[in-house]
Amino acid sequence: MPLEIVRNDITKMHVDAIVNAANRELRMGGGVCGTIFNAAGAAQLQKACNEIGYCPVGEAVSTEAFDLHANYIIHTVGPIWHGGKENEEGHLRSCYANSLELAHSLNCESIAFPLISSGIYGYPKEQALQVAISEIHRFLMKPDHEILVFLVVFDQASFGFSGKLSQSIRNYIDENYVEHQQLKYARSRRVLEEVSYSTEERSTAVHQTVEGLEEALSRIKENFSDKLLQFIDEKGMTDAQAYKKANIDRRLFSKIRNSPGYTPLKKTVFAFAIALELDLEETAELLGTAGYALSHSHKLDVIIEYFIIQKIYNIHEINEALFAFDQPLLGA
Repeated sequence: MPLEIVRNDITKMHVDAIVNAANRELRMGGGVCGTIFNAAGAAQLQKACNEIGYCPVGEAVSTEAFDLHANYIIHTVGPIWHGGKENEEGHLRSCYANSLELAHSLNCESIAFPLISSGIYGYPKEQALQVAISEIHRFLMKPDHEILVFLVVFDQASFGFSGKLSQSIRNYIDENYVEHQQLKYARSRRVLEEVSYSTEERSTAVHQTVEGLEEALSRIKENFSDKLLQFIDEKGMTDAQAYKKANIDRRLFSKIRNSPGYTPLKKTVFAFAIALELDLEETAELLGTAGYALSHSHKLDVIIEYFIIQKIYNIHEINEALFAFDQPLLGA
């Protein structure tokens, strides 16, 4: 199952397990930890934590979730930032890896993480985000790991997206995005031009349009499902590799494979284009089988085009950018 980045209060998540950024003594703290304790019921959660007593940095333990919309709280102790000199990254990776393995052993199908150590523990947000995404991705790519993972950020300010990459994308959008007003003006001009047509000219234009449409329809040889499976074979990938790299749920992929007439969302097509590392021409071809086209009038399309041109095919890195620019995320 996929990874989703969401903007929410983690205590409002309806999942099997909610991850708490805990301290080693498993005592109620501030930040995310205090919020989770209060929402779960501080006294009863503290009693359960006292029975465990202690958790080393990088490890994970579980308790009942009590009043939260979850079955379990997984408590993991993130590292305090000391400039990267005390194996902070290794400990942070262990937090995610051990929490996910524990959730897997508890048969959880969904789990919600905060951005561990990025608050009062001082871990730089951008680096914390990269560690979280890469470690979650590593876990999800394993064959038997089918779990829906949410990375929950409370607001845009707490999201550590690369400033350099953000500016590069912003520049590309500025150069290529067709503004709404330009489109509106162009449509208005077309309407005025059409009004000036004679009846005979309009009849001829309609006739030519119908003929062109019929010709285009006659050239349709493949549906989206067939073309997707063809690309998967051509790229030498298995189905599981393709849908996992695309951040797509296995059940959705099964539906696409077994439903020749299935019409996916545009973001789903983009997800597979990224997973299969298609170039712009191949992406346009795959989009066309689903009735879509790359358009500079949509920021989503422009951002995807930017990453394809740059040959950046890490879907989670792309989703970071899409999240930062308030666009739909790929897959999921």
